[in-house]
Amino acid sequence: MNMQVSQLNINYETVGEGKDVLLLHGWGSSLSAFKGVMALLQNNYRVTALDLPGFGKSEMQKEPWSVGDYSNFVLEFINKVGLENPILIGHSYGGRIILKLCGEEKINPEKIILIDGAGIKSKKPFKVKAKQTFFKTVKCVGKCVLWSDAGEVLTQYFRKKLGSADYNSAPEVLRKSLVMAVNEDLTPVLSNITADTLLIYGENDTATPVREAKIIEQGVSGSAKLHIIKDAGHWAMVEKPAEVLGHIAEFLDV
Repeated sequence: MNMQVSQLNINYETVGEGKDVLLLHGWGSSLSAFKGVMALLQNNYRVTALDLPGFGKSEMQKEPWSVGDYSNFVLEFINKVGLENPILIGHSYGGRIILKLCGEEKINPEKIILIDGAGIKSKKPFKVKAKQTFFKTVKCVGKCVLWSDAGEVLTQYFRKKLGSADYNSAPEVLRKSLVMAVNEDLTPVLSNITADTLLIYGENDTATPVREAKIIEQGVSGSAKLHIIKDAGHWAMVEKPAEVLGHIAEFLDV
């Protein structure tokens, strides 16, 4: 199905009947990542999943969006589709949007589930800091010392060498959006979150490590439970689907 939201053509799917559940996918992904979750819940809930702007089959925004922009978009989507205070489930960046929505008290769901959810800006390892400092230096040299063409070639070369896969594969609008996202720390708003919270994180996740999950677990005001999935990384629901779906089923009484 398609709908105009924030003047963008947005792709979404709805299955089942009952209390509303909204699924928000991660960066560079799409609603198809939640097929297993939709199949699990559709006999007990009305489950809606969408492609966020710039991903899947949804239209891309024309300017970079902050996490706040994405959260406002999701709120508009909820109202347009007619979802009633949905339970929120988010993977990675989808979890970041959920923390923003709930932490700023734009929505107050009964329950939320974060699967390898982002949103915490923890201290970076020295190696990561060194790479960032080096790349900033390269950009400065490219702009201030070399002629424009050579400077751009140098910058693009090291962007590909040092940047993450998500960053390098994205169009400029999304690259700038991602930079804004990773530089925003949602720790200060965690205490405003009163929803019962389920956290499911891969043991070996390096993008959103378990230490960040523990910050969320300790920071939210509602009850929170953390499940660490052994031998899984940032895509725990793909790597260990039965285990992840089992925790979701127990939390939502399916």
